[in-house]
Amino acid sequence: MAKIRDPRFECMDREELRKLQGERLVSTVKHEYENVALYRQRMDEKGIKPEDIRGLDDLRYLPFMEKTDLRDTFPYGLFAVPTKDIVRIQGSSGTTGKPIVSGYTAGDIDIWTEMMARTMTAEGVDENSVVQVCYGYGLFTGGLGAHQGATKLGALTIPMSSGNTQRQIMMMHDLGVTHLCCTPSYALYLGESIREAGIDPKEMKLKNGSFGAEPWTEEMRVRIEELLGINAYDIYGLTEIAGPGVSYECEAKRGMHVNEDHVIPEIINPITGEQLPYGEKGELVFTTITKRGMPMLRYRTHDICRLHDEKCDCGRTFVRMERLMGRTDDMLIIRGVNVFPSQIEGILAGTQDVMPHYMLIVDRVNSQDTLEVQVEVTDAIFTDSLGRLEATKRYIGEQIKSVVGIKATVNLVAPHTMPRSEGKAKHIIDRRKL
Repeated sequence: MAKIRDPRFECMDREELRKLQGERLVSTVKHEYENVALYRQRMDEKGIKPEDIRGLDDLRYLPFMEKTDLRDTFPYGLFAVPTKDIVRIQGSSGTTGKPIVSGYTAGDIDIWTEMMARTMTAEGVDENSVVQVCYGYGLFTGGLGAHQGATKLGALTIPMSSGNTQRQIMMMHDLGVTHLCCTPSYALYLGESIREAGIDPKEMKLKNGSFGAEPWTEEMRVRIEELLGINAYDIYGLTEIAGPGVSYECEAKRGMHVNEDHVIPEIINPITGEQLPYGEKGELVFTTITKRGMPMLRYRTHDICRLHDEKCDCGRTFVRMERLMGRTDDMLIIRGVNVFPSQIEGILAGTQDVMPHYMLIVDRVNSQDTLEVQVEVTDAIFTDSLGRLEATKRYIGEQIKSVVGIKATVNLVAPHTMPRSEGKAKHIIDRRKL
């Protein structure tokens, strides 16, 4: 059983934790109000002063923050300390316009590193581990986040970054790597590439892996574990909050524990903004309560999930967030129907004889929206009868019609023909000029 790095906080009594969160929230709100003009303006518009926030129950009165706020105030408008106190910038590139950036003080880096150390401890990493980091390094938080956490634990850390798959496999094999960090889609690609190279995973020393930065399914976990012979763990993070390590799975694999002594999670109704109780599905919102360089108060992630506060079998009392169920802002509207790609991914994941490699192609023909679903099949069904392929194709189409409510054209493609990603997998091509 994996260790718990800091039981003092990770196993803290829920009432004591609420008190600690309240104290840290009060301090953060005062710091934000005094130093960030945009948030001060928003609080003033709502008639709220820092002294009105006395504890955790008052969190709901605070205004929300959005990703657009980071773009509108680029680059330094949300910094709550002078730039001389900022020691690092991390960021992410958007699909349009300027990137978003987040500023970290030295203390912020230390806290983020500790959050990742907890994460990797829960996944079995210690001073005897050899960790290969295949996330990209640079502004993207994945590579440096995993690197910091592994180094903090005293693990031998290999900063491979992304790409050059054959070299990745060679280093993994020759250096005796025990823990892999990358996106789940790249883990699948590595597993397939290892098999195609004629290498038996049993020849390797791999035991565990941390996989995040993109949504993935339970079926993908099973496939990764089969291909690589490892335990695959889900992690979650986002640049605006802290990078990877915001939440993490333990050996129970029943949701990701949120580092609640540093980050307060909420679930809200995405339309009304109303707080929802534990167990209800809604939009995930985070508030940082120890970050000083660029605190985020009630930041709307647009990720859809549920939170659970029951004590976990591992002994941790931090709430757990379920695997993401979709987003409120990347849904496709096709013929007037709201379509979340995760809905279709769930259908494909539950279908026999298909692989977790797919593409959704949305187009507009004669003023009518069309949806094509391309999905890769297994070797077994591809070499079988045409009738079996047609039955699978028909089944997927019927499920999409039933679950999503629209008709889709389903095309099954040969094994190993869909693009493989060394970073975040791209699953949507929208050719409409909207």
